[in-house]
Amino acid sequence: MTGVGLQIPKFTFPGVPRDQIFTRVRDLALAAEESGYESVWVMDHFYQVPPMGGRRQPMLEAYALLGALAAITSSVRLGALVTGVTYRHPAVLAKQVTTLDVISGGRMVLGLGAAWYQEEHESFGISFPSLEERFERLDETVQVCRALFQSTATSPASFDGRYHRLVDAVNVPPSPQPGGPPIMVGGNSERWALPLVARRADMCNFIGDVPTLRRKLATLDDLCRDVGRDPATVTRTNLTTLILADTVAEADQLRQTFAAPEVIVGTEDDVVAAVQERAALGIGSIICNLPSADPLGVAQVGTLLTKALS
Repeated sequence: MTGVGLQIPKFTFPGVPRDQIFTRVRDLALAAEESGYESVWVMDHFYQVPPMGGRRQPMLEAYALLGALAAITSSVRLGALVTGVTYRHPAVLAKQVTTLDVISGGRMVLGLGAAWYQEEHESFGISFPSLEERFERLDETVQVCRALFQSTATSPASFDGRYHRLVDAVNVPPSPQPGGPPIMVGGNSERWALPLVARRADMCNFIGDVPTLRRKLATLDDLCRDVGRDPATVTRTNLTTLILADTVAEADQLRQTFAAPEVIVGTEDDVVAAVQERAALGIGSIICNLPSADPLGVAQVGTLLTKALS
């Protein structure tokens, strides 16, 4: 069965004072949990991304926020979609995620990506290397985090890579999940991201319309077979922006504003059909970004989609 996730991508809420931002985020997460979503995700950025207003809009730090959400939720899986590997040393990141896994009772997913937002790197004094180096660092980060997740007090982890090194490192207390939180790699690159998913990741995340998803999934299947891996062992997820309209006329108008092919816009029937088409491709979880939704809107979409995909 295909599950439904909620991404909370922004913290600009009309009518909500800035000192009440977390209260609204809490309400969104709890509404998601109560209406059938299987996961809740936040972005890992220090600046809001340009399509949502850029650096002058509010942005909460992902892992502090996930700690709060881990403490107030009880069943949804939690994660960053996705963490840029340039932002934190991978051993520190592994420790953070393990701690969150302990707090949440084993509900964390470690989402990783190669990073792309050059402006925030420059503003915060964080190195922004070439694309090739960022993917090399991503490869090492997956290995370092996996090694620490699997380490014990009596079986420490060591790693000697080009960019990172561990020497008899332990991670105590361990994750409640056997082998540690699953590792998701986000990215559509057939040259860089997909081969890495095939070699090392438990999960992947793609963005795109149905033809794009179909092509990426077929490519991933081939890459898995090339390295001797059963393609079914990789959980595939799809992040999509979802705009729900009350009428056909409203849907037609909204489609003119939200014209990107990966965005789902329509009435309830349109949205259900679009989501079911993606699920039929073998997508294990459809993660929805609902730009203007309040807690009631989140609950409406959750109830609609979980019923349609059950």
